[in-house]
Amino acid sequence: MSALSRPEFHGEVAAFAHLERIIWGDAPVCAHCGGVDRITKVKANPAKRIREGLYRCGDCKRQFTVKIGTVFEHMRLPLHKALQAVYLVTSSKKGISAHQLHRTLEITYKSAWFLLHRVREAMRDGDLSPFGSGGGIVEVDETFTGKLKGVPKRRAFHHKMKVLALIDRDSGKARTMVIDDVKAETLMPLVLANVAREARIMTDEHSGYRDAGKWFASHGTTSHGRGEYVNLQDRSIHSNTVEGYFSIFKRGMKGIYQHCGEQHLQRYLAEFEFRYNNRVALGFNDTDRAGNALRGIVGKRLTYGGPVAAN
Repeated sequence: MSALSRPEFHGEVAAFAHLERIIWGDAPVCAHCGGVDRITKVKANPAKRIREGLYRCGDCKRQFTVKIGTVFEHMRLPLHKALQAVYLVTSSKKGISAHQLHRTLEITYKSAWFLLHRVREAMRDGDLSPFGSGGGIVEVDETFTGKLKGVPKRRAFHHKMKVLALIDRDSGKARTMVIDDVKAETLMPLVLANVAREARIMTDEHSGYRDAGKWFASHGTTSHGRGEYVNLQDRSIHSNTVEGYFSIFKRGMKGIYQHCGEQHLQRYLAEFEFRYNNRVALGFNDTDRAGNALRGIVGKRLTYGGPVAAN
């Protein structure tokens, strides 16, 4: 049996029941007033335009579904197709394109494109706890991708979009962000805001990190320009983990998505970061990953005017 043969992927009743279990647990919660005691389920009746998954709160007298207050609010697509999309995105290591999704789900390209942005918004993690707490090792590196709109193409990286990534070697988790440039005055405030002072920092020879040793327990470097990728005297000094993260990110961006505007890059980063932080090596399978993405839909909204207006 295929993973996509499960009931929640093929009918609205099972889809709503599945999402309600993940978001609410045992009992529905009013999305308007937070009430839990006087809630009744409204029987679906398509002839009278009463939709599936509808509830009525006896406290505030308002109706709601589990989609209210989430990235799925006001979504016109059937919920079971949205759940299929979440599973496909979270189980594809390098992502799935909007064109592929629109063919697979048999929806329009525009709907698939917006649905992917909804899923990426759900994947966005707001955790700001510092990496390297307890004296752990944090790898830091930057990379370049795509092209900045309106900037002439050059031989160096100036015309490309810049990304900073941190990997906590103890937890195995990544944190990524879009940056304007790779100067020390841009990089170091971000590193200081996201890494505990007792951490050991590992970078390449880039001069932007030259003062890191003043702020953290230690600063180990390797010179990639000289072909050094591991310090032979201390083999814990390397940035190979974050380089491996970038290899997955770049293969996805070049091979699957091919183009990404600067205004959308942070959401793409959130997508790759989410899959990396919920990978099999950390104890998550495809079902767990999809469930965690669905838990992330709460408290977030994304309207079509948002992504489109940014283009």
